[in-house]
Amino acid sequence: MTDQTDFQQACAERGWATPGRFLRVFAETAALIGEPVTITDRQLRRWRKPHPPRPRSRAWRVLHAMFGISPLVLGFPGPEPTDAADTAAGGHSRAAGVARRGFVADTLGAAAGLALVTSTSDAVGTAHMEELREGLRSLYALDDAYGGEDVRSLAARHLRRIRRVINTGSYPVSIGRQLELLGGETAEQCAWLSYDADDQESARHYWGEALTTATMLRDASLEVLVLASLSMQATYEERPRDGYNLARAARQRAEGMASPVLLSLIAAREARALAVMRDGRAARQGLSQAMRLVERADRGRPPPEWAAFHGPAELEYAHGLMYADEDRHTAAVPFLRAALAHQDRAYGRNRALYRLTLARGLIKTREVDEGAAEAMGALEQLAEVESQRVNRRVVEVRNLLDAADTAVARETSEALAAYVR
Repeated sequence: MTDQTDFQQACAERGWATPGRFLRVFAETAALIGEPVTITDRQLRRWRKPHPPRPRSRAWRVLHAMFGISPLVLGFPGPEPTDAADTAAGGHSRAAGVARRGFVADTLGAAAGLALVTSTSDAVGTAHMEELREGLRSLYALDDAYGGEDVRSLAARHLRRIRRVINTGSYPVSIGRQLELLGGETAEQCAWLSYDADDQESARHYWGEALTTATMLRDASLEVLVLASLSMQATYEERPRDGYNLARAARQRAEGMASPVLLSLIAAREARALAVMRDGRAARQGLSQAMRLVERADRGRPPPEWAAFHGPAELEYAHGLMYADEDRHTAAVPFLRAALAHQDRAYGRNRALYRLTLARGLIKTREVDEGAAEAMGALEQLAEVESQRVNRRVVEVRNLLDAADTAVARETSEALAAYVR
């Protein structure tokens, strides 16, 4: 239907179009995250109208958990609720002092858990597949917003659920291949989340599983994804020659896919490996090629869903890192500023990382006050993000601030201390 509201469309996409189904899932979600709230069929009808009323704070949090996105995106009026608003409304508020991060973990569990409901006692069909795939999409979105630490246990649970369906469900061969591929894609996501959490052994294990699946199914897209990811990990672990060779292998398999954005991403991985190998000239050439490719995004096939994050912001950040590796921080700063300016706000983890890297560059160019201001600006993201890669950057920035030893630097270092884990 073309006249559906955003809320109605989101419900339909998740199989919650009927009032009975929606109310049951709402009640399950409320119980899962510990929110003592129920809604009536009449309330649901009001929510489905073109100009819905703003849900009360408890119902708002349940909706956020159900859909994995803010109710603002679903068409509900703001502002976002706060615990203080709950108390003012006279309800049973969450215990004082519970960190926002704890609530995020609760909602992640609900959002992922409820999106993955499926039955292994019945024949597995396209509706079951869509539920399982929607669960993986939820994990992508949650990772973009919050980082890998909190989300990876949910991804592992999703992978176990898919394996259980594969091993105990009844389905035709065509569905079986889709299930196997979805299992490989989910294993790759488990690997990425482990990488972001700096659990490199687990990352290698899951990437190995995903590569085995890609080889077994002869699926080029998954194979490219895994090889490009292994390239990133190898470079991160200071094995840049391996990183370069893995990126080249990914490029060979990606050529036939004719996606400029995908080829740009791989070129950027090659360039990153070259930069760590101290071949600055080749790295710059590679990044220039990556930028030209991404500018031709509309001339070829669209990129796979997993590559949606790649674009100008990612490449500007790569340029900044390249110059930072060469200790040319004055040259790095403009690229890092541009990366932060162009990064979509949905990517909370990346915004935190970009801002802290910019702060590091500014401090190293002796712009201590400006660097401290950027570090303070990252606090909002740090309150929600759980990423060891981000945590390491926090430590770097704190060490630089401590060495600067000015009043502003000391104040900022103290503010960052709460996020060092």
